[in-house]
Amino acid sequence: MACRATGFLPDCGMLENSIRRTPRPQDMAGMSTQALRDAFHLSGLFAPDEITGCFTDLDRLFVGGVMPATKAVPLPNHKETGRAFFLEQRELGAINVGGPGKMVADGQSFELEKQDCVYLPMGTKSVAFTSNDATRPAKFYVLSCPAHAAHPARMMKSAEASPVPLGAQDTANKRTIYKFIHQGGIQSCQLVMGLTALEPGNVWNSFPPHTHWRRTEIYFYFDLGANVLSHFLGEPRETRHVFLHNEEVALSPNWSMHFGVGTANYKFIWGMAGENQAFDDMDPVKPLELR
Repeated sequence: MACRATGFLPDCGMLENSIRRTPRPQDMAGMSTQALRDAFHLSGLFAPDEITGCFTDLDRLFVGGVMPATKAVPLPNHKETGRAFFLEQRELGAINVGGPGKMVADGQSFELEKQDCVYLPMGTKSVAFTSNDATRPAKFYVLSCPAHAAHPARMMKSAEASPVPLGAQDTANKRTIYKFIHQGGIQSCQLVMGLTALEPGNVWNSFPPHTHWRRTEIYFYFDLGANVLSHFLGEPRETRHVFLHNEEVALSPNWSMHFGVGTANYKFIWGMAGENQAFDDMDPVKPLELR
């Protein structure tokens, strides 16, 4: 694995000491723009024929990207797992946001088109990522968290993800949610993962906002093109924001809100881990109370 871009520890080789530690809410109040970006923003997830990413202190979630180009890219172990192999005591979810590709896990193959999802349980020893076409490489966005039981490995096509329409054109947040890894879909220990796509002319996501103390969350924004997005975070009465570009990540501790607005429509992958997997276990925030 490598960490090479802004938001990752530079030149860290095999993620040496690369744990992203998030601040406390009282620390956020005095942070500069760069300090906020260093704490909550990740970029540079996709490098040819490499796995790039980092561990976080958000329920021990690992966030990363794999872009196989000329060869298969295996999932190596790392000392931060404290185990003999990466998924010995972890589970993993991956969503492809690039060209067609394949994941092979302990001899089982999964062919993924764009926006398809694969779940791998704890105990999976061998994982490799490949692209079907080097000119249009697959891009696997990966989340992994600790697990205590093994559920079946499974792939889900985006068309099978029971799309749920939300929002309205009048409030510029008309969107469709695709739930992949959750209580009513692919079973897991604690990982929850899905995708939200905004309709043309709509720019707000996850608004009105909320918090959920029992889960942390990570957002990965993609299909922005050359547009930009402002991701809001912080406690409702002490808000901050960071600007994100295409294929960048915002980390969200359990005490923080997480919503955004772009200069055009876009998509994002949301992933959670924590005490429960209840999608609607959240504490709403009234927009007029935001500061």
